[in-house]
Amino acid sequence: MDNKREFRRSPLKVQLRIDHPVHGKMMVTTRDISESGVFVVIDDARSLLNIGEVFSGQVQGLPVEAPVVRLEVVRFEPSGVGLVFQHDA
Repeated sequence: MDNKREFRRSPLKVQLRIDHPVHGKMMVTTRDISESGVFVVIDDARSLLNIGEVFSGQVQGLPVEAPVVRLEVVRFEPSGVGLVFQHDA
């Protein structure tokens, strides 16, 4: 299978706080990141999230406060969920 990704993924394991409109605050761990998005490890993600859903997230534990970003659910894997960064138009 060809890898058709536009941006290269880099391994990154950090804590990400998701602020979900229904489920509230959730702490998850990232697996990798690229210029366009991030993959997070979430048990049973399909029961919590839906494709196309948008919510905010913020990396935790940095020496300075990270920006809050908008994330959209784009794909599921058994180990978690792929999210793309949403940019204000």
